[in-house]
Amino acid sequence: MTDGTDIGKILKRYWGFDSFRPMQERIIRSVLDGHDTLALLPTGGGKSLTYQVPAMAREGLCIVVTPLIALMKDQVDRLRSLNIRAVAVHSGLSQRQIDIALDNCVYGDVKFLYIAPERLGTDIFRLRVQRMNVCLLAVDEAHCISQWGYDFRPSYLRIAEIRKLIPDVPVLALTASATARVAEDIMERLEFGSPNILRGSFARSNLSYAVRHVEDKNEQLLRIINNVPGSGIVYVRLREGAEKVAAFLRDEGIEADYYHGGLPNAERAQRQEAWTCGRTRVMVATNAFGMGIDKPDVRFVVHYTMCDSLESYYQEAGRAGRDGRRSYAVLLVSPDDLQRVNSRIDNEFPPLDQIKQIYEKICSYLCVAIGDGLQSSFVFNIHDFCAREHIYTGKVQSALKILQQNGYLTLTDEMENPARIMFCVSRDDLYKIRVERNDLDHFLRTILRMYNGVFTEFRAIDENEIATVSGYTVEKVKELFKRLWQMRIIRYIPSNRSPMIFFDEERLPTEDIYIAPETYRLRKEMLHERIEKMAEYASNDVECRSRMLSDYFGDTGAEDCGICDICLARRKRKRTDEALCERICTELGSRPATIRDLAAKIGGDPQPVIDAVQRLHEEGRLATDASGLISAVRQDEKNGGHA
Repeated sequence: MTDGTDIGKILKRYWGFDSFRPMQERIIRSVLDGHDTLALLPTGGGKSLTYQVPAMAREGLCIVVTPLIALMKDQVDRLRSLNIRAVAVHSGLSQRQIDIALDNCVYGDVKFLYIAPERLGTDIFRLRVQRMNVCLLAVDEAHCISQWGYDFRPSYLRIAEIRKLIPDVPVLALTASATARVAEDIMERLEFGSPNILRGSFARSNLSYAVRHVEDKNEQLLRIINNVPGSGIVYVRLREGAEKVAAFLRDEGIEADYYHGGLPNAERAQRQEAWTCGRTRVMVATNAFGMGIDKPDVRFVVHYTMCDSLESYYQEAGRAGRDGRRSYAVLLVSPDDLQRVNSRIDNEFPPLDQIKQIYEKICSYLCVAIGDGLQSSFVFNIHDFCAREHIYTGKVQSALKILQQNGYLTLTDEMENPARIMFCVSRDDLYKIRVERNDLDHFLRTILRMYNGVFTEFRAIDENEIATVSGYTVEKVKELFKRLWQMRIIRYIPSNRSPMIFFDEERLPTEDIYIAPETYRLRKEMLHERIEKMAEYASNDVECRSRMLSDYFGDTGAEDCGICDICLARRKRKRTDEALCERICTELGSRPATIRDLAAKIGGDPQPVIDAVQRLHEEGRLATDASGLISAVRQDEKNGGHA
């Protein structure tokens, strides 16, 4: 086994750190000892190093399963910048690109293979993985494998099947948001040899949590921003809300901008860059803002609207204060917020017949015939689809999520998509056209030599590779594709950036789509439970908020933070109580009095005086005689007359 000195050298050589963060080294040692390991680390806890370091300490390849394509690309770029070979395989790549990447993992010296979960079930991966020298299987966002998790994805269940193809390879499951119930389910689904949970502390000693119950959220938001120097994020639920709140802040003289999934990619990148560099102070955003954020000096995160779960809240709030300095996570709550959150339950679970109708419309929109589409990917512009079909976007998103949870299809996050083509004519008709259009003959022959299956489905193509093989320039290739498109010979989708739909199963007749009513009901109940926990957090006025979050994630050893609004209020009350007790003792030290006279002399609400007198009696600092007069007990009397 590699000793601690070696993994320390690896950490220093490639990442420049002198020491590991809490729990990182224990997790790495567990993996290097060959143990299946579930690592529960909070957001910003350095999860990636727990599989990257042990992989660098071993011969062979580390496979990393993750559903987040943006994060996948980011990690690959970072590793390559360190001269560590890494590749990514996801639904946005052409078949040839996937072939090359997997072949390099078999025959090359690739160290890290990042792969989207929906690719695990493909024959092309299963055949190759058995020939790879795999040293570690890392599962990021591991809560996605649990039906009790808030983001269950059936494609994750294939990981257990992959383990059978690479026996004796340990698995490292990583998540920042798993309750005790979800953690047990993760280990069972991943077929751990024995339970093994390593849990980092979910407490953030520098992060002050607070809840503000207000009528006017804008006024409270402005107060927070004006009182806390530095940059921040304001999370809202809807795109329109992001735009309105950002406009309000700009009107108040604050450098603010908004960010949501409806913005063009270039504009989103530009806005994020302006915020990261400090040109924009406050970013008002939907939950689309967060992935890939690497800004350590975020001083505050304000939730203008309530999240659906504590998992989401903890992750988003945790983007504040990653540099270790004091930062603030504030939830704004208005009287009707809970009612609004509960109304989301019905929106998240459309009637089953509507889900089936949306499935049918999506398949028609993508031109996928019944029996086709298995393990194929299609660019999906949800906004264009909803506009054409006159369906509310939220309802389509909810239907897609339920279809995904039932294993029919997967909606990927937004990515760079290659150009795609599919022939609209038969081979015989194409032959006739080629005879009549000799100038396109060479181009068509090149395409048919390079790509098969183009008559039955959309195929991803590489315009640069076609240019090299055909001898044309890339511009000429694109021009010829457009000509063939105009002639209705092909359907051509130029390269673009958008989400994609991956068909885990072939398209089925609508009547064959089965969503078990019991599972549907159970997931609806689980969402209701998560919302209730979120509501409990919002209404809590007794328990330390940091401790409440830690308890929720099973970190039962956490102590009160001392800096959240509950702890600060408790400390203030304690100081006030101590001052009141001292005054009572002073008043009664000079002259005994009844409780009524004492309360009248001190003034204000008499109840705190009554409570304080009772506590001082219990401590032996006061005494009451038969006539009801209360007097202070001198220290020498209390100690039996001894000094």
